[in-house]
Amino acid sequence: MRLLIMGGTWFLGRRVAEQAVERGWRVTTFSRGRSGPGVEGAEPVHGDRTVSDDLKRLAGHGPWDAVVDTSSSELPPRDVRMAANLLRAAADRWIHISTVSVYAGWPHQRLTEDSELLDCPPDADETYGHTGPDGSPTVYGFQKAGGEHAVTEAFGGRATFLRPGVILGPGEYVGRLPWWLSRAARGGPILAPAPADRRIQPVDVRDVAAFALDRAAASTTGAYNVAHPEGITFEDFVSTCLAVTGGAGHPVWAPARTLTEHGVKQWTELPLWRTHAGVWSVDPSRAVAAGLRCRPLSETVEDTWNWLQEGGRPVEHPRWADHGLSEEKEAGILARLT
Repeated sequence: MRLLIMGGTWFLGRRVAEQAVERGWRVTTFSRGRSGPGVEGAEPVHGDRTVSDDLKRLAGHGPWDAVVDTSSSELPPRDVRMAANLLRAAADRWIHISTVSVYAGWPHQRLTEDSELLDCPPDADETYGHTGPDGSPTVYGFQKAGGEHAVTEAFGGRATFLRPGVILGPGEYVGRLPWWLSRAARGGPILAPAPADRRIQPVDVRDVAAFALDRAAASTTGAYNVAHPEGITFEDFVSTCLAVTGGAGHPVWAPARTLTEHGVKQWTELPLWRTHAGVWSVDPSRAVAAGLRCRPLSETVEDTWNWLQEGGRPVEHPRWADHGLSEEKEAGILARLT
């Protein structure tokens, strides 16, 4: 099996590369070479995927049985389209890492792969789309939907789309789980979003990587929602963070109205918290039937803490600074609750 990974040096892309090498596949990674060292056993090709000459040079390293694209999250559809078109003749299949944000009903409605998608042309630039007054839909969602259209235009029925919500695990660069872990380690009363029994559906990066490779090796294509089928309650999530860090703390559960009244930003200041009914109502049954296997999220939490304790450092990313509640703001809210 010959595989090209668009990316391949950090978080999901790196896990895809490592696991592909472990499977004995011939792996090529394509990146700018700025986000970390390459994976041993993979052939690194350096270049900028927004530069046509670099993509043409990359195509000369083919052909490949499949491409796994892990590096298009911040690119406009027109750049995704260029890469897909220039690599079309060099690859049999394209596995595209997309997002649940492509759905018009996210995060308000329960989602299946048959849910309506946002409309965005495959040649759109980075200005296309809008963010709604309640935070949905998002420019990001429109852009990713346009990226899917671009891949479909180039590969047609040879394209596969994986639509995860939140990906956690060792190597995370966004800072959601690392913030909760550091907060738990600090101990004391911890502001937490009620209800405590609300289930969340993040997936482990290693499980997403394995499923992407399984799809690359399969003859079937299509779209798959990649969400944890069992999930974990917020109470168990916080308890696990406390247990693995040894933090001498306890959660103080605050209703959404209280958090909103105090200006707590959903999704960022309290990572993974969002009140919309459909945010954690993503149906992954099609992916599960196709072989998606998700480890218990308690294992993801523990392994991420161990990675951090062993000196693991995420790639620097501006989104890290967006996540987490300041000590001062949390203390002020807790003082009013207790």
